[in-house]
Amino acid sequence: MLIVFLRTLILYCVIVFGVRLMGKRQLGELQPSELVVTILISNIATLPIEEIDTPLLVGLLPILSLVVFEVLISVINLHFRPVRRIFSGTPVVVIHHGVIDQQKLRQLRYSADDLMAQLRSQNIYSVSEVDFALVETTGKLSVYQKYLSRPVTGETLSLPDHPEQNSPPLVLVSDGRINEDYLTLCRKDHRWLNQVIASHQLSLKQVFLLTLDQKGTVELIPKEGHP
Repeated sequence: MLIVFLRTLILYCVIVFGVRLMGKRQLGELQPSELVVTILISNIATLPIEEIDTPLLVGLLPILSLVVFEVLISVINLHFRPVRRIFSGTPVVVIHHGVIDQQKLRQLRYSADDLMAQLRSQNIYSVSEVDFALVETTGKLSVYQKYLSRPVTGETLSLPDHPEQNSPPLVLVSDGRINEDYLTLCRKDHRWLNQVIASHQLSLKQVFLLTLDQKGTVELIPKEGHP
């Protein structure tokens, strides 16, 4: 049992490292080549875990090879458009000026139900609201709505812009731990932070959440049991 545990732990660490190496896009919507690599890695990783007699290197070598191959393909795709089209494909316009291109939908094996489901996921319930739509290489539908169907914005209403309200509050303290990157981004230091916390008669460990916005407004939520 200990051997199985150690082999599993080693493979887990290697796969996490590999996914991190391939980039954050692996954690989101996958391109076709990325999906293939992900499936292959998951299948290969089970072999050394289930079959103890199989040398661990037999599982690690193909996993690392796939990761290196995917990284190389990503670099090549970045510089050569024809290669990118081969591995990832190209976006396909399925609605143009409000007209559905049914031929393109058939080529993509995209049914009317698929199209409507994708539109509903973006809170669009009628094709008449859509001016332009295309299917991305990840399979996701990107939609550009007609002018009268778009959500109302401050620009539409000619409202004045307030830059200090454009950025969300940043979390400086989370569950008693300081976020150094955000603290630096806000141009604050530990001395200022300690003064803010002390003004609420709390210590750092008693802070559940502390945020700061561009206007300088601080919101502090203490941990339960520390009003």
